[in-house]
Amino acid sequence: MSRIRKVSATAQVLVLTMMILLAAPSLLAQTQQAAQPDPVEALNNALVAACKENEADFANYLTDENAAAFQKLPADERIGMMKRFVLLDAPGRPLLANDNQGHEILRCEASDASMEFRFGAARVHENLAYIPVTVTGQNAIQFGLVREDSRWKLLSLGLLLIDVPQLQKQWAAQDIENREQGAIDTLQNLAQAIDTYKQAFGKLPDSLAQLGPAKDGISPQAAKLIDADLAAGSKNGYQFRYRVAASADGGEPGFEIAAIPAEYGKSGKQSFLLDKDGKIHAADKHGAVATVDDPIVTSKNSVTP
Repeated sequence: MSRIRKVSATAQVLVLTMMILLAAPSLLAQTQQAAQPDPVEALNNALVAACKENEADFANYLTDENAAAFQKLPADERIGMMKRFVLLDAPGRPLLANDNQGHEILRCEASDASMEFRFGAARVHENLAYIPVTVTGQNAIQFGLVREDSRWKLLSLGLLLIDVPQLQKQWAAQDIENREQGAIDTLQNLAQAIDTYKQAFGKLPDSLAQLGPAKDGISPQAAKLIDADLAAGSKNGYQFRYRVAASADGGEPGFEIAAIPAEYGKSGKQSFLLDKDGKIHAADKHGAVATVDDPIVTSKNSVTP
């Protein structure tokens, strides 16, 4: 009788052990799934890292291939990429909240601006997830995430597949185009400031410094028409050179302003020259000064030979 009881107890132990072993994979999967953030939380975390310009945390939410490419970028380009994701020019302080429907809200507050991201419900299809995000002052953007190594990683931004090397090339080209357009706008603003100076003081300024900020009231030496950076000859990746140009027929002198990229190929490629007639010439001079023989800018995006 005792032996029968021992056999019965052993059988019960074996059955219990088998049940535990059969259930273990399911329990492990549930534990792993619970330990990993859902796609909305993962996207939120990625944007928090970008807001704080925390490179290590941000790289955790890139695919392995993109994370490796991201780490190989120069430091300023890594920072620039994170800035692109939160649309801010300076590191910020992330603030988290929820709306009345329970949707997450991330607010990134930088020193001079802030952006708010409102997360919609995720659409999950096996290893892919799509999350609509409404950004301050913009239409909703759809982020795509992919499950890699049991973690959600950034896959796409809108219709743009996140490929770090290719994205960096595209964004660098866009940055150059924006700076070049900014140089044209600055040349036009400088020309207006110089005209205003001439009307006020009856002559052209001798240098850009005379158009700069005033400490003790406006004067011919400090007309308070441009900011300190531009008065020193630099603005948004371009250097500006001004000179008074004598008239060939002995009439009133005019002026020319040249704009040269501070770092050729990085801050800009085109050099510009605003001539005595107010026309802007542009050409890729490899960092040298443009001349009146170079093509004239006919619009914000084109030049004519």
